[in-house]
Amino acid sequence: MEDSPKRSSDAWGSSRRARRDWPHAHSAPRASRLGLAAAIGVPTVLFIGLTSVLSGGATAATRMLGGTWSGGQTGNGQMAANGQAAATGQAAANGQAAANGQMPMNASGGMPAPKLKGMAAMNAAAKAAAPAAAAAAAAAAVANPNCSLVVPANPLTAVGLATPYQLVATNPAAGPCNEANVNQSAFVQGAIITPNGQLTLYDPLVIDQGTQPIVAPAPAQVPAGSTVAVWFGFNGTLLTLKPAAAMNSLQEGKCVNGLPGSIFGQFAYCNAPAFFGVAKAAIAQNLLQVPAIGVAKDGLPCPTLRSFDLVDQDQSDNVDSHYLTSANGQTGQANAATRAALMQLGQNNPIDLANGSDNRLLDVFVNPTLGCTAFSRPNGATDGAPGFSLPLNELQAAAFQAAPIALVPLNDPMTLKNNAASATKDNLYRIGVSQPPIAAGTDTGSGTTYCNNLFNNAAVIQRVFKDMAIFANGTSPDSAAASNLFTFLAMRGQASFVNLGCGALLKQANPITLTLTNAVVTAATFTPGGAKPAAAAPAPAAVPAAPVAPAAVAPAATPTAAATAPAPVAPAPVAAPPVAPVAAPTAATTWHRGYRAKG
Repeated sequence: MEDSPKRSSDAWGSSRRARRDWPHAHSAPRASRLGLAAAIGVPTVLFIGLTSVLSGGATAATRMLGGTWSGGQTGNGQMAANGQAAATGQAAANGQAAANGQMPMNASGGMPAPKLKGMAAMNAAAKAAAPAAAAAAAAAAVANPNCSLVVPANPLTAVGLATPYQLVATNPAAGPCNEANVNQSAFVQGAIITPNGQLTLYDPLVIDQGTQPIVAPAPAQVPAGSTVAVWFGFNGTLLTLKPAAAMNSLQEGKCVNGLPGSIFGQFAYCNAPAFFGVAKAAIAQNLLQVPAIGVAKDGLPCPTLRSFDLVDQDQSDNVDSHYLTSANGQTGQANAATRAALMQLGQNNPIDLANGSDNRLLDVFVNPTLGCTAFSRPNGATDGAPGFSLPLNELQAAAFQAAPIALVPLNDPMTLKNNAASATKDNLYRIGVSQPPIAAGTDTGSGTTYCNNLFNNAAVIQRVFKDMAIFANGTSPDSAAASNLFTFLAMRGQASFVNLGCGALLKQANPITLTLTNAVVTAATFTPGGAKPAAAAPAPAAVPAAPVAPAAVAPAATPTAAATAPAPVAPAPVAAPPVAPVAAPTAATTWHRGYRAKG
């Protein structure tokens, strides 16, 4: 039986990986990671007007009914009743996202079922979309969180890049997998670098097995001598790569899904080490210039994928790719040809499927809010428009992130094997995102050190609270879960504390307390050491900053939690300098999937 990542059912981003441990309590999606109460068997109507303060591990029922969440974690390191249904990882009656712990950005209920309802509503606006919408809504209730992606022949060539990947259920008995179902959407992101350092992007398309794309994918341009790599993201729980029939496509692409019997979960890659090797050589020869990260509105360096003020329980996962989908469930690349074909069908406002990820959270939400600009390159799948990507973000982080530098720790749910730390699996993940392997000395992969840096260093996650007024003006990746970018990031951090097992490692309570109003996080406070603070005040209404990319249906990025709390890893916690308590929000100021409590 395959060892799959587990997520805490109650912390969004946590469940996502537990996450796949990105998810994962196994089948729970990203939304579960956040740790918000989901399926507690209480009718949605009872949530109206209720506000609850969460700070650690109370049951979902207590949380949602106005109690204080300050209890400990359950034996498995996850919040007790986080509102996810056991069998499918989806919330039953409260409308929260399922196995991946993330909710679509346009969802109205906060969880998988509502998300697809939102999609149905959008499809209904298109001609003859009602039947498809109804079918999608029905499928959402029993969405299969574990899917497989068929990798085409010669995936590192121009022909391979332009050949659609095919999504299919890993176990058909558990139900079908459909790319148009936001809780099952898989994504592929490619990058091409020439010997002289010219770097471009190309996002291969994903379609349902046995179907055709809306229009044929755009031709990929791969100059002679180029090195190509692809990375994968998934909005479900476990994504398994499979070769095309009678092909050796996984070997041809040098694809890595994890260890035998223990895949990463939502993440995988093909030929990434070779790509990063060429890119680093080009940078060293000044053939490829990586732009500086710049200075944010708060006077501090702009964040990167390796900033502790951005990471969550499973950093550096998932991608920026997004696709368009028709009313009948077909998909196409997000380009002019696909839009034109949809317009001919009377579908002028197609659904934009996106991957709830750390990368998208940084590029589309956090950077614009802080006045920062993400590293971009032309994307051949989207008419050559500048695009963001995982490899660009990792190259920039490697070049400019100052200490403390966040690197994938041994307690990352996606790198656990049989629910225990695995240096081999952790290093396999790291090499796919161009991070140095675990080594003796300053980087032992210690979960304790990671948690200490994340929650007890005044220069990292506390930045979010110190910049509350700035982040409160940012768009929430999931408005059904958090009122603005500040509350979203706070929710994500609170879930990561649970899913990484930081309570046991640091021997302290969760320092982040959330306030929920009608099941939406509306305020948050940070108390060093986890002492229980006064209830947080609601965030003031703010005009969110417009994202740099079109709104897309995607689960929020949230951390995933492991089914059992990870065992402490040496070395002992690094003593952090004392920090003054952060005052609770006032009426004048306010408030990761993973998005949702991941990207």
